[in-house]
Amino acid sequence: MKPAPRFIVFAHNATYDKLHQVATLGLTAAAMGKDVMVVLLFWTIKKLAEGQLDVLDFPLEYQDQAPNVARLLKERRVPSISEMFEEARKVGKFRLIACSAGLEYMGVDPEKVEKNVDEVMGLPAILSLTSGAETTLFI
Repeated sequence: MKPAPRFIVFAHNATYDKLHQVATLGLTAAAMGKDVMVVLLFWTIKKLAEGQLDVLDFPLEYQDQAPNVARLLKERRVPSISEMFEEARKVGKFRLIACSAGLEYMGVDPEKVEKNVDEVMGLPAILSLTSGAETTLFI
């Protein structure tokens, strides 16, 4: 049997709009039978460690529209980032990986990250694991 196509997202930007895209793409790809790996880098690691993954924050240039978007997300019962990650694990193969260097660079407590990801690994291991993926995105 042929292995499932790999779908990789390198998640660097941690504002809600970017994380929402990471989560929806990851969930959709997992539901389609792809082997999904989301690699958390820099700001996404920091936000996860601080328990802020689901905080509705938007880039400065869209601050004037943020209250309306937040209202619409609530009205339409859009799942949170963490809920989408959890659902992706239920419907398919979905892993969250944190880059070990990011933990150091962002000054976070490794235990706060390790309990919320499937694995922490170094960049060489991440690049080896993601090599040859069908889809690779940087968000």
